[in-house]
Amino acid sequence: MNSKLKFYQSIHFKIALVFALMSMLTLEIVGAVFVRQLERQNLSNFRQQIELPSYIDNSLATQLGRKNTKKANRQIREILTEVNNNNISEIRVIDNKGIIRGSSNPSNRNMVGQRTTDSTVKNVLATNRSHNKNVYDNDNYNRYYVNVVPLLSNNNANNVVGAVYMRASLEGVYSTINNISLIYVFAALVTIIIGLGITIIISREITRPIEEMRKQTLRIARGDYSGRVAVMGNDKLGQLAGAINNLSVRVEESQEVSEAEQRRLNSVLSHMSDGVLATDRRGNITIINETAQQLLDVNDDDNVIGKSLLDILEIRKDYTMRELVDDDVQQILIDNSDTSGMILSAYFSVVQRESGFVSGFVCVLHDVTSQQKEDQERKQFVSNVSHELRTPLTSVKSYVEALSDGAWKDAEIAPQFLKVVQDETDRMIRMINDLLSLSRMDSGTVKLNLEYVNINELFNYILDRFDMILKKETDPQQKKYTIQRKITQKDLWVEIDTDKFTQVIDNIMNNAVKYSPDGGVITARLMETKNHVIMSIADQGLGIPRKDIGHIFDRFFRVDKARSRKQGGTGLGLAISKEVVNLLGGQIWVDSIEGKGSTFYISLPYVPYDEGDEWDASED
Repeated sequence: MNSKLKFYQSIHFKIALVFALMSMLTLEIVGAVFVRQLERQNLSNFRQQIELPSYIDNSLATQLGRKNTKKANRQIREILTEVNNNNISEIRVIDNKGIIRGSSNPSNRNMVGQRTTDSTVKNVLATNRSHNKNVYDNDNYNRYYVNVVPLLSNNNANNVVGAVYMRASLEGVYSTINNISLIYVFAALVTIIIGLGITIIISREITRPIEEMRKQTLRIARGDYSGRVAVMGNDKLGQLAGAINNLSVRVEESQEVSEAEQRRLNSVLSHMSDGVLATDRRGNITIINETAQQLLDVNDDDNVIGKSLLDILEIRKDYTMRELVDDDVQQILIDNSDTSGMILSAYFSVVQRESGFVSGFVCVLHDVTSQQKEDQERKQFVSNVSHELRTPLTSVKSYVEALSDGAWKDAEIAPQFLKVVQDETDRMIRMINDLLSLSRMDSGTVKLNLEYVNINELFNYILDRFDMILKKETDPQQKKYTIQRKITQKDLWVEIDTDKFTQVIDNIMNNAVKYSPDGGVITARLMETKNHVIMSIADQGLGIPRKDIGHIFDRFFRVDKARSRKQGGTGLGLAISKEVVNLLGGQIWVDSIEGKGSTFYISLPYVPYDEGDEWDASED
């Protein structure tokens, strides 16, 4: 089927088909004109053959003029009998009153004496003009020629004495025309078939160089530039063949240069640390490197190629491609922190031709998540530090101004004011010391004094101190609490910095004491897993709202800001605790239900340690 389609689509077949159509059209026109002229000529000859001699017309006119009708009818019948013309089917003689006086057809002689009903005869008698026409008999399916001629009186040329009605069959004429037409059609078909075959052969020879050129262009399109077209001569086809050979060489050279540039471009794009996207003039992506796929969290299966840049960057609600061109937008920030957790900086560049026609866009993506977070944290840190220092400084300034105004003379008020100034000053010192500690941790200048410590003993030691503080407390208004311990009996040796880890536990215990209700229970647990030691401290306090759990370890963050400041908190204890635990290679997190309390967890890496192993190794 494919070979047939290729044959019907070939140029040599089309040339032959055009020639055949032209031949058919020419022969059709010639045949139509020929048949038409042949029909006219045969009908003209036929009409001349069926005309009655003038002496018969005169004889019939004489008989119609006689008064003795019977004798006249007898003579008319004899005259019609003498007419010897095989083409005439019937002759009728009608007088000027429309009465049929005679008929050459014996079967119609009973019509003699009757009035004719033929409108043509009546019209001829009335107008004194001959009338002829071709009629078709539906009864026997034959065509006839009817000729009605008026009969004039021999004495007076203007006196119509009757008319002669003649009917002749045209079947013989049209049979001859059809036979000649069939011969012509057969000859035309033979001519067309022979001409079509000859044309196909000739067109195939003419179009063979074109077919070779077509095959060569297909090879060039597939990337095969090895073939060459044979140049048969110096005519137009030969020049075209030479041009295609030259084109093949040029395209091969251009393809090699283009592939080298493409490889170089792909190498540059694949090794770039920035994401690069290129689009066409409509903003549909044509090129994207691996870095851009990673930054946008897409892959090859997503069919990124062909999609709109605005949809991939998810900025269609804010920008259009027209705005990027007309408004000369060069850089925008794309905040994907809610989905991929990254903030991207997109730089746009329009690719224009010398005429100013925009042929595409280039978008370069930078991951600025860390920079943006650092800027945000720096701004928030400065704001928090300013806010936290402003409160105690304002308080100190107010009390100092009050003392300067004469409050120092009051023996009761002055000590209270000085106590407030001292407390606020101590608070600022603690805050600055905490900030210095965080700064050293951030800069990586903190040195850890690591040693293997029995974490059970250290944990119990820290809890014992809080029990001792509770026992020595004599103020009846001071909050009372109970520490419940659930600590494994197995000795767990962990490599930590004792001082800094003690500071972490102190911070968490202080918070548990601050936020536990009077008479509450603080539960301390220590357990062992396969590779970690996990400690937890649970209180029965107010708890932490779900929306604040993710920020509880942020610097200067407080759930109950007014109460925390009143109790002297700096808002840096948990932040320092998190930094210390991270330095020790562990993790810290919190679980809390608002209104039921909070539980802080600390996980430290742990490797089971057998004291006998080291001594055995030294003995060897």
